Amino acid sequence: MKKISQIEIQNLMGLHQRGLDDDVIKKANVLVKEYPEEIILLNLLGVSYERKGLLKDASKAYKDALKLNPNIPEMNFNLGAILFSENKVEEAIHFYKKAIQLNNNFPEAHFNLGIALQSGGGYDEAIQCYQKAIQIQPGFFEAITNIGTIRQLQGQLEEAEEFFKKSLSIREDGRGHYNLANVLRNQGNLSLSISHYRKAIELGSGEAEFYSDLGDALWHDGNISEANRFLRMAVDVDSQHPRSNYQLAVFLYDNKAFEEAINYFRVSKFEDWQERILYCFYKLKQFDLFKKEFASIEHSKHNSPFLATLSGHYAQNFKEEDEYKFCPQPLNFVAHQSVPCLLKDNEALRLQLLKDIDNADINDRKQSRLFYGSQSAGNLFKRTEQSFKALESGLRDAIKEYYEKYKNEDCEFINLFPKEIEFSSSWYVKMQSGGHLTSHIHEDGWISGAIYLSIPKKTKNQDEGAIELSTHGDDYPIIIDDFPKKIIKPNEGDVIFFPSSVFHRTIPFESDEERICIAFDLKPS
Repeated sequence: MKKISQIEIQNLMGLHQRGLDDDVIKKANVLVKEYPEEIILLNLLGVSYERKGLLKDASKAYKDALKLNPNIPEMNFNLGAILFSENKVEEAIHFYKKAIQLNNNFPEAHFNLGIALQSGGGYDEAIQCYQKAIQIQPGFFEAITNIGTIRQLQGQLEEAEEFFKKSLSIREDGRGHYNLANVLRNQGNLSLSISHYRKAIELGSGEAEFYSDLGDALWHDGNISEANRFLRMAVDVDSQHPRSNYQLAVFLYDNKAFEEAINYFRVSKFEDWQERILYCFYKLKQFDLFKKEFASIEHSKHNSPFLATLSGHYAQNFKEEDEYKFCPQPLNFVAHQSVPCLLKDNEALRLQLLKDIDNADINDRKQSRLFYGSQSAGNLFKRTEQSFKALESGLRDAIKEYYEKYKNEDCEFINLFPKEIEFSSSWYVKMQSGGHLTSHIHEDGWISGAIYLSIPKKTKNQDEGAIELSTHGDDYPIIIDDFPKKIIKPNEGDVIFFPSSVFHRTIPFESDEERICIAFDLKPS
């Protein structure tokens, strides 16, 4: 076999080290024809193609090298990385495992295998891979971070926090602070999350989401002017960033700047952006534009509670048939039940919940619709207090009972009812005398509800402190005032369920006793 000279190899390596990939590709392709069994040429070709984003060419070069010698761990690893970039996950896993088989002390191979397994939901296997990478290379902070990310996805927020802090102790960077900020915010520690978002921006390299999430956190902390500044900075950094445009649009929408919000929703094309635009047109009373926009949305599945609210309200206003069949006559699906674990013969849990609400380190989330009261930040059911875990378990049983009651109803609300009971959000609401929550829906839910822990007994009339549910609310425009409503005065230990498309509000009350409930949303995964 004809051997390539060291001088030719050194010349090629020099081009490679200077980043002259076009020159490497040109020269290596010539040399490969002369020296077809020189693996180093194929490897340099693969790396250069990869750096230029020519993944198919890179893949071919690595495969050709492996035909000559399939037992080079680095080459198997390189091919695995290319295949993963091409979304060929199973093939990538095969070559990562081959690299590990050839060299079990290859931390990057264990790490990349973990990423591939994690992408397919194989969380436990992925964690084992990350742990092996850390065992070989204790300072492998990216592997530590990824374990934290999985724990966060699994709802194990305290564990996630520990891993993110450990990663930051090895290397402090913007992404690490951003990850930690997200966990803290989900735990309800809004003020501390804000400080880490700020640190992420200081150490980052201009990531739009760092600015956007800081702005969103500041908004929910009640700092409107600074929130506005950072949300706008995010779209200045990246004018096309979907979530940053969406978060700014939601902020504007909530502050009634509907015309401006529409523009940012259109750029974002993120999540329920089309429903939000419809809302803006409807609130602006631009009914022709509303109808035109509604017709442009693919709504054959009838699976959006938000669209159901808008469509139903329009139909009632203009005495037309409602085209959207998510949940006809949604007030018929309002249910007032008891939660067995909170009944009077088991006062201990209810009292412990009240104690934990008073003592837990949870920040308030500023809520423009809430008067004379406070609302918690984060997701209560993601916290570690046993009382919240016990309530979540009891609520799961109540939701199953609810479903059994309505399971034979033929509408999408029931047909597509969440198979897995996972609470996308949960928070407490505490109100004092004069307290009330103005009418709204839960745009991000499917089924929503509230569990009542403390109800004022000394009120002037029986409806004070009750919940009012209706197909009208949120100051939607009224053409014909003919919207049904239902008023329920709950008892302590009760739960009220309703489709997330239903408007609801708290009727103001005057009392020296607090009204305390835990609200929640559930939606299909």
